[in-house]
Amino acid sequence: MFQDVTRRAALVSIASLAAAACASGSLSAPRATAAVDRAPDAIIPLWPSGVPGDVPDGLKETIVARDNPFNLVDRAALDVTDPSLSVFRAAKPDGSAILIIPGGGYRWVVIDKEGFECARHFSDRGATVYVLRYRLPHQGWAAGRDAPLQDAQRAMRIIRSRSGSDAIDPSRVMVMGFSAGGHLAGWLAMRFDQSTLTEQDTANAVSARPDAAALIYPVVTMARPFAHEGSRRNLVGEAPAAGIETVYSLESNVRPDMPPVFLMHAADDAAVPVENALMLHAALRSAGCAVALHIFETGGHGFGLRGIQNTPLAAWPSLLREWGKAKGIFPGSGT
Repeated sequence: MFQDVTRRAALVSIASLAAAACASGSLSAPRATAAVDRAPDAIIPLWPSGVPGDVPDGLKETIVARDNPFNLVDRAALDVTDPSLSVFRAAKPDGSAILIIPGGGYRWVVIDKEGFECARHFSDRGATVYVLRYRLPHQGWAAGRDAPLQDAQRAMRIIRSRSGSDAIDPSRVMVMGFSAGGHLAGWLAMRFDQSTLTEQDTANAVSARPDAAALIYPVVTMARPFAHEGSRRNLVGEAPAAGIETVYSLESNVRPDMPPVFLMHAADDAAVPVENALMLHAALRSAGCAVALHIFETGGHGFGLRGIQNTPLAAWPSLLREWGKAKGIFPGSGT
């Protein structure tokens, strides 16, 4: 049903990416680059028959290279028009699956730091990992602000519909989101059954509810003073109508039947204040939802797996894995 783009097609030279970045004029290329380490095994288009609604006039998807202090490949997808899942298969799959939703402030979608690098980490440990490239909410899509949710729901349904061919257990699918991707992951966990489109094919009959949600330094609220201004502007606008901030703030939309949630944040995050995680934790507890919260003293924002070695932050992947075992996602003790 869903055509895979082969690994060979997924390999793109760093030189061409840097050229595209320079041509776009949007961002500077990294000072130095490292070779792409293990490209996706396959790329699955979310909408093989075309995205819902027409592509907005003038929108053209490009890949840009972002500067970063680690001199590593750090790309982002700008003006996404062709949403997709990049698949990283485990050498010894354990039946678990993770849908990774990278951040980008709803301005672009990070590819490497919060996408492919984390996918390699968790696929090396047995999970089959799918990295989502999603449309952005402020670019004139027919679904408007719900375009990213439309893609996230679709991604979860595709993953479950492929359980046989990808050797995964459809009842052990976690969503993991970073920053604004954490907002989208939380949004999916809360609005998995929201109708965002008419039926397109049999995949849309599959449940979009994740079995667990890991929100890593997530954007949570759209209300000032703790909103991340870039995400707020791109999702609800500079001056949203009355009630819109509440509709798109996670802390206002928790529900008792949502999946268990893992929250992780750094207390010194200057971009997305730690109050985002704290207020969501309080709301989840008040609603009787299962939630774990880990606050690190330092770390800032957007670190992913970079620069965390020999620091307390190095513990977060293991903390998540042990929590995932307790929730029955990863093989282990289970609940």
